[in-house]
Amino acid sequence: METPAWYEVAGVENINTPCLLVFPERIEHNILEMLRIAGGPERLRPHVKTYKMAEVIQMQRKHGIESFKCATIAEAEVLADTGAKDILLAMQPVGPNISRLFDLAAQYPDLHFSCLVDNPKSVEEIAAAAQKRNLSLGVFIDINNGMDRTGIVPGPEIIELFGVIANTPMLQARGFHVYDGHLRIHDFEERKRACEAALQPVFELKTQLESLGHKIESVIVGGSPTFPAHAHHDAIVLSPGTVMLWDAGYGTKFPDMNFQYAAVLVTRLISKPQKDRFCLDLGHKALASEMNFPRVEFLNTQDFEQIGQSEEHFVVSVKHPENYEIGDMFYAVPMHVCPTVAKYPEVKVVEHSKITNRWKVAARDHKITF
Repeated sequence: METPAWYEVAGVENINTPCLLVFPERIEHNILEMLRIAGGPERLRPHVKTYKMAEVIQMQRKHGIESFKCATIAEAEVLADTGAKDILLAMQPVGPNISRLFDLAAQYPDLHFSCLVDNPKSVEEIAAAAQKRNLSLGVFIDINNGMDRTGIVPGPEIIELFGVIANTPMLQARGFHVYDGHLRIHDFEERKRACEAALQPVFELKTQLESLGHKIESVIVGGSPTFPAHAHHDAIVLSPGTVMLWDAGYGTKFPDMNFQYAAVLVTRLISKPQKDRFCLDLGHKALASEMNFPRVEFLNTQDFEQIGQSEEHFVVSVKHPENYEIGDMFYAVPMHVCPTVAKYPEVKVVEHSKITNRWKVAARDHKITF
């Protein structure tokens, strides 16, 4: 009997499609590889936005990882529910999200909560909420070192803002947050040099603040592609996220990284509108579609060229259409796993080629309780 491929599931024909499978053994491999690169759990503050599942958080906590970051209050709530000790909301809270964050912090007084800021107005509003609630909150300054998405470009503004935070009652000036997601250079050594150059102004700011008597508790740096390039710096904390499930986008672009695919889509052939054109049930509602084609890497065929996608449909052209029948099942790894996971209320857990459990994508919605 032929040994099944790692992604194959017994009784797959009984699975409703589209669906998302996760493989705990491979997630465990990815956690261990992340720890190996970082050198220990104290060097890590992983991002939960990729998977949004309590079970994956618990797997990391078993290895001593207690500091995490997240993008939404719902993700922060799932982290708090699992008992994670140090939770950073890596989005500057604005409007009602300020009070929501303090509501959550009040519910879990033994945990340490922090957020990002990049302007004095937000510091003022967060400080007012902290004093009103009599709750202390950690604050990291969000630094823009080239991503141009959020944050402050390195300069005197950061020195001034850090001083304001440090001298504001109920706020703790903890350090810097630097996301360099724009540095997606294929070659590792070139990526490392680019990371070093982009981080240099941040280290200069740290030195200046320390010379003024301020303590920089933590400099949080890097996403999945860049954290190995930063790992040699003892003075920084690393914050990968996608590495937990990995995806075909990063897997193709960064072959130097030894992470395994741990999330796989299952889809069916549902129609043959032309002799050499097929349709699968893998539309926008089941698969992230913000990038160009290809949007998945098919694991059990290399015969498809991906040419179209709509709400429920995924259209491919086929080299050898005679080899396939309506109802055939296909396994595929998304090019971008993070927004793909968010499309599913739950995932099916696969161990030893069998579905053994279901995990709720608990932080899929933007609000749970708070």
